[in-house]
Amino acid sequence: MIRAAGRTRTWQQGVVLFLEGDPPDSVALIEEGLVKITADSDNGYTSLLAIRGPGELIGEMACLDGRTRSATVTAMQTVRGTVVTSERFLALLEEHGPLALSVIRSITARLRDSDGLRADQGALPAGVRVARVLLGLALRHGTAPPGQPGSRALSVNQQELAGAAGTSRESVVRTLRRLQDHGLVTTSRGRTLVLDLRTLARWASG
Repeated sequence: MIRAAGRTRTWQQGVVLFLEGDPPDSVALIEEGLVKITADSDNGYTSLLAIRGPGELIGEMACLDGRTRSATVTAMQTVRGTVVTSERFLALLEEHGPLALSVIRSITARLRDSDGLRADQGALPAGVRVARVLLGLALRHGTAPPGQPGSRALSVNQQELAGAAGTSRESVVRTLRRLQDHGLVTTSRGRTLVLDLRTLARWASG
């Protein structure tokens, strides 16, 4: 339904789909590739809020409340999707109850995930939070390198991990160093390779 109402677009890696502070003129349904959703904090750091992939709708919350975009969406690789204007998107929701219900359920699930993360931030040590974020991203959006079916590669940097885990970049550096010492991850500029998901899950359990 959304595909039929919009137009197909392709974004290359690093291209911004939506910019924080911009007016909500459209939504996008991701069909191929991954995007990262980030927001700038008052202290000047950029926080990673989420990674979205095929089948997921982005930009819908700003369209629903009419406020400026609260985050920036950037292509992590070549991304293909369908773009629908805000006016057409809102009309679709009014015309098709099942679609509106699906969007509401999606937003509710994201809010629940956000509430769970905030609860973790208040109760768990920083190292455990970093491990949980890393594990969640690897399981949902990591890619298996050739010849390494049990590994998952992620294109996120240390500051983005810090923002997602609600901790400092220094804590992320210390945690990644410990994980490297135990043979669980390797890191390079803007990229983390998780080598042992099962053992990382034990770390993430606290």
